[in-house]
Amino acid sequence: MPCAVFGASGYSGVELIWLLHNHPDFDVRYSFSSSARTAEPVSQLYPQLTDRLDLILQPWHPDLLSELAGQVQVCFLALPHEISAELAPQLTAAGLTVFDLSGAFRLRDASIHQSAYGFALPLPDESIAYGLAEWTELSGTEALIAVPGCYPTAAALALLPVLPFISSTCTPVINAVSGVSGAGRKAAVHTSFCEVSLQAYGVGTHRHQPEIAQVLGRPVLFVPHLGNFKRGILETIYVELNDDVTAEQINTAFTDAYAHRPLIRMRACPPAISDVAGTPFCDIHWQRHGRQLVLCVAIDNLLKGAAAQAVQLANQYYGLPDTAGLNTIGGVI
Repeated sequence: MPCAVFGASGYSGVELIWLLHNHPDFDVRYSFSSSARTAEPVSQLYPQLTDRLDLILQPWHPDLLSELAGQVQVCFLALPHEISAELAPQLTAAGLTVFDLSGAFRLRDASIHQSAYGFALPLPDESIAYGLAEWTELSGTEALIAVPGCYPTAAALALLPVLPFISSTCTPVINAVSGVSGAGRKAAVHTSFCEVSLQAYGVGTHRHQPEIAQVLGRPVLFVPHLGNFKRGILETIYVELNDDVTAEQINTAFTDAYAHRPLIRMRACPPAISDVAGTPFCDIHWQRHGRQLVLCVAIDNLLKGAAAQAVQLANQYYGLPDTAGLNTIGGVI
């Protein structure tokens, strides 16, 4: 399947081209970047790819659209939100299928989207599929698939199976810690080596909070933290159950939801970030304490939270196994 990757020089973008390069059914024909290092192989930016992946980074220009539409069938966008919002409609209008890793198309409510991202919702929501891979059935006809955010992916995968058991008066509390790569590759003081520590940020204002609430259909309290490690997300989630919920019901709910989902791993003990870093897996553990349910969930923010989920969705879109091209462990950065 010939494809193109936009934003190939960023962290999620380079993970995408590495996964697709090793995929038995996808062929990366174009790797576009806004980096000043275009016309160089991607291995110049990521030396660990030397002699393993030497795709040339190319600058994008709208004049290339007709050529692109004649050469590829699918585009993966790992771009800033505003750029995806402008580019994705052009690509779909040219007949291309788009998997967008930005937040430009995730939120359905126009006013919430405007508040979260600072620009108007670029397309009518009925034209967009929200692609939480284990909970979305793609028909293979969608033109634009919005890949969920990293924090919402972890939260939704942990909470959706038990949603019917949560008290109607409960607001789920989600404490999350992400590695520095979640802030992207662009240099910033707060993510520099001597500055990064462990700190909450975006409390009550993070744009992933309304996305989580949208997926769950109920409000949540979401507190993200930036940790002093490269990659991975760990979330600890607290909810109150209805009076009559049993441990057996909870166990059955997770079994029914994920027994045949190879990228979800139910764990007997709380997962560590090191268990999932460099993998496409989501590891989930739960404990019940009376009416309180504690959920611990870990993913790699660049893989299950971004590039690997995009590939998983593309696999589903084209009728391939979820795990196709996702058997490589390690990641690029």
